Amino acid sequence: MTLHPKVIDLTLDRVHRLLAALGNPERSLPPVVHIAGTNGKGSTQAMMRAGMEAAGATVHAYTSPHLARFHERIRLAGELISEPALTALLDECVQANGLDEITFFEITTCAAFLAFARTKADWTLLEVGLGGRLDATNVMSPHLSIITPVSLDHQQFLGETVAEIAFEKAGIIKRGVPVVVGPQTDEGMAVIEHQAARMGAPVLAFGQQWHVMQEHGRLVFQDENGLLDLPLPNLPGPHQIQNAGAALAALRHLGFDAAACEAAVTLAYWPARMQRLRTGPLVEAAPQVELWLDGGHNPAGGQAIAATLARMPQRPTHLICGMLNTKDVLGYMQPVAAQATTLTAVSIPGEKNTLPAEVTRDAAIAAGIPATTAPSVAEALSNIAAKDPEARVLICGSLYLAGSVLRENG
Repeated sequence: MTLHPKVIDLTLDRVHRLLAALGNPERSLPPVVHIAGTNGKGSTQAMMRAGMEAAGATVHAYTSPHLARFHERIRLAGELISEPALTALLDECVQANGLDEITFFEITTCAAFLAFARTKADWTLLEVGLGGRLDATNVMSPHLSIITPVSLDHQQFLGETVAEIAFEKAGIIKRGVPVVVGPQTDEGMAVIEHQAARMGAPVLAFGQQWHVMQEHGRLVFQDENGLLDLPLPNLPGPHQIQNAGAALAALRHLGFDAAACEAAVTLAYWPARMQRLRTGPLVEAAPQVELWLDGGHNPAGGQAIAATLARMPQRPTHLICGMLNTKDVLGYMQPVAAQATTLTAVSIPGEKNTLPAEVTRDAAIAAGIPATTAPSVAEALSNIAAKDPEARVLICGSLYLAGSVLRENG
């Protein structure tokens, strides 16, 4: 962190410099699937990994941010990177970098590339950190690109409109490399299609080359290879239908069969995405409460949560919410207001960019949710359970809060 620039300026210069000093490991990766988008990147990656591994393939995976511990970001041939391996890689990268400025994400991405290049695997799944065009992951030649739904988030870095943000995401499109595109707004799709045409990249787009829907309690997917009738994704929420569609379109394009596609939707595991907590100290403290955890943190995330709650069996739903001061808090609150009985705002422990609980509370009230504050998630849960012991409680608002909860809950 002492090497981190004072201001984050998105550029690939520092990454190219360090990778060159390391012998350009990005040129020796197993075939890469590169995934960008505002929401759904991690879930789409998790489904692809589940499908590939069920078919017997070994898979590297890179994702961010981590929740409970950094090692979650780097998965080598199916296994989370070990402490000794991570330590050695980071030491090597720091030594090669010298005293030059480099961001935390840039140097750790270089470490991941080094690990992936040195470990045999069949595939590499790379999730973009921020944006796409100038993201530290955007320095290799992928086998396939994926762009999940684009919406407003990180405007201070990526632009104020969906079109501007879509331009940054579409920066992962490489010349002649096919791109799977999830559901988009018209303005976002226009930008992505323009960039793909400019790069001569074949487009496999939702609603055009592939379709996905929920029908009679099943997931129905169709592309030029035919129709798949599958169970619903085990990751809960209607938004996971479209994430599954992108994963299935990618797997089918890469030649994986129907069994791999079924495994993708039924075996994927991705924590803090409408995750039901069933064990641990928090659960034991309020045993009759139905406890859920979600890390969605932008307006589209709020819409996904609201749609998921609307389809669940009706019962009083109390939110425990903590958010970062860089987020559109009211935009997140407004969709969930119709599903929330109350909201208890907390500050995110140990996070310098946390929004004060009082500000989160005021935004909830402005959105029409009865709201209060609590000094911690545990105290908020205790207060809710005392008043409504059989309630549904959803801890939400930030992946940083979700990580804190997962650590606290063992």
